[in-house]
Amino acid sequence: MRNSEFLREAGRLKVSRVGMKAVSRVGAFIKPTTRFAQAFGHAASRAKVTVDRVTLARLIEGRTVPLDLDLEPGYVILALPGDCVLGMGLYLNGTLRSQLPRKELHAAMFSRAPDEIIHA
Repeated sequence: MRNSEFLREAGRLKVSRVGMKAVSRVGAFIKPTTRFAQAFGHAASRAKVTVDRVTLARLIEGRTVPLDLDLEPGYVILALPGDCVLGMGLYLNGTLRSQLPRKELHAAMFSRAPDEIIHA
């Protein structure tokens, strides 16, 4: 690979930014990016909601899930049991809604064997 034509071409590119976008402002809230949550969400000590597969299936379908949580309104980290961080959700007025990217969800669901696909 050392003498690859692709490496010579890439060597001419100018780097304008390096790193990972961590957050963006969405209305009155600061929203961590999905990538940031997936990379560092395991270390979060607040605003983290562990969901079971039934709840996750409802969120993936675009439904809101009523939950009574001791959390301030805003963005929360969504995880499966075992600290498997999925991405972000939005908790407002006692309901949780998914902020997981649909494209990723679709790819993840169809890259698994049929018996591993999440069903409501």
